[in-house]
Amino acid sequence: MPRKQNIYQKRQEKIYDWMAQKGIGLLMIEDAEGRRDSNLRWLTGMPADALFFLSAERKSLLVPWDINLARMYGNADFTCPYNDFDRMPVKACVKAAAMFKIQRNSQIEIPSTTSYPQFLRFIEALADFDIVCRDEEGSGEVLEQLRAEKDENELQQIRRAAKITNDIIDFLEKQLRAGKIKTEYNAVQLIENELRKQDCEGTGFEPLAAGPQRSMAIHSFPAYTNSSFGTKGLSILDFGIKYQGYTSDVTLTIAVEPGKTQEKLISLTEKAYVLALGMVRPGLAAAELSSAVDAFFAKSGKTMPHGLGHGIGLDPHEGPYLRSRENNKWILQPGMVITIEPGLYDPRLGGCRLENDVLVTENGREVLTNSRIIRL
Repeated sequence: MPRKQNIYQKRQEKIYDWMAQKGIGLLMIEDAEGRRDSNLRWLTGMPADALFFLSAERKSLLVPWDINLARMYGNADFTCPYNDFDRMPVKACVKAAAMFKIQRNSQIEIPSTTSYPQFLRFIEALADFDIVCRDEEGSGEVLEQLRAEKDENELQQIRRAAKITNDIIDFLEKQLRAGKIKTEYNAVQLIENELRKQDCEGTGFEPLAAGPQRSMAIHSFPAYTNSSFGTKGLSILDFGIKYQGYTSDVTLTIAVEPGKTQEKLISLTEKAYVLALGMVRPGLAAAELSSAVDAFFAKSGKTMPHGLGHGIGLDPHEGPYLRSRENNKWILQPGMVITIEPGLYDPRLGGCRLENDVLVTENGREVLTNSRIIRL
């Protein structure tokens, strides 16, 4: 029975078009432990370990580790349990090539994350084909470009994730002001408890909670401890929640009786955020946006030790990337959801970062989250 047209099939059609342009007979995508690839979920809806094959004849095969989950979530023309191939990607690829009658000498593209020894196994098992494994101009690159501009279904999930995040931010502030959050661990547990009440999948990444003694790091290590949080000085809380696969990403700074030099860090961070947000518009080079903030901080003798932001979606870090490197070719386009997250860090004073999620629109931008500097 033919599949009904759905969002996944529409996405797959875009890859089929690209395959036709590049002369690719069979494309393999793998999402597995140690080789995670959210492109598989974007193309099929399958949330867990699987292989996915797309053929030149515009037919697809999903090979899941969990066949029951695949029946609930997967979208493909054919589905076959991974166990049928002894859970070996090379065997599955050989079967897919035969199943779709891929012509000899055709290109079969495998993931760029494939190890060299595994690459040799593909070559040996599929000697009649041209095995392609590449970063530049490969499927990973084109999928990153496609995923950067979210469709309406994706924006719906991201907006929901943002709404839940905003509710949690408000609750965090209320609990902080009531003195009910004493430690980094308390803050993280509150986030975990609240998101589960909203049927979220979990956090988008491991939350980072750093009290005044640890906030000088860009990413605190360990991610959080039982140390005090929200006490005198600057505390940082960086988290995101995942809803229907899509994550938010925000950072709060909690300032308690900050000194004069700490106030300067806060002021510079807030001004840099306003500067960057005011520049966001379609057609703007991402590198230009990041460079403007770097230049702003430089006027005060400060340096931001990380990029200005990045795209979010199924992954907490994806295209476009807001950094001032020469090789950054990203251009902001409507439908992109980015973070704006300027920050400054000092070994003695601690750190300050302000991060929100922003949708690039036809006419400018829309701020989706409500992160802020919380003064206690």
